[in-house]
Amino acid sequence: MVQLDIVSDPICPWCYIGKTLLNQALEARPDHGFTQVWHPFQLNPDMPAEGMDRRAYLEGKFGGKDGAVRAYAPVVERAEAAGLEINFEGITRTPNTMDAHRLIHWAGIEDRQTPVVMQLFKAYFEDGQDISDLDVLADIADGVGMDAAVVRKLLQSDADRDDIAKRDAQFREMGVTGVPTFIVAGQHAVPGCQPAELWVKVIDELAGQDDA
Repeated sequence: MVQLDIVSDPICPWCYIGKTLLNQALEARPDHGFTQVWHPFQLNPDMPAEGMDRRAYLEGKFGGKDGAVRAYAPVVERAEAAGLEINFEGITRTPNTMDAHRLIHWAGIEDRQTPVVMQLFKAYFEDGQDISDLDVLADIADGVGMDAAVVRKLLQSDADRDDIAKRDAQFREMGVTGVPTFIVAGQHAVPGCQPAELWVKVIDELAGQDDA
């Protein structure tokens, strides 16, 4: 097995698209041998705990409505090409993702990280849900077979907040400036949203090394 570390934030559209393209490659190569491990990277580490209005966030970040539209045009194009229907109009708030990252961390203990991440993507980008909301996070946990009551109790505490912040900081210190960033076998960084064909090539090259 080859560990594939994925540095990501569940409100990053490129992460959703990148993971979808990776999934296409994994489906094409079902004997891929990858073990996926997810790691935290908050796009907005200073976001207020309650989040903020989505339109205000985008216009502030991209210098107004026109800037936001221009910035998101390639996102929409790549999402459609990947077969995704992202409902940007349905997203009304940009959340703080600390609690979502804590849920992903706890899911890892139960080997349920990838299902949780995919449900977070769906909840945010397709259903327009606030993935900082405890009810939403507890429902996602329940949907993948985790104990929702335990998750809710943990979310109401400060459990693992410092650990998530520390791990986030470590990746920044390593030079990660954007997500998604994929790290293959602890050695080779593959930044950004890569086409499925590239991942198929990587998988085939790894298989060739195993056969050598």
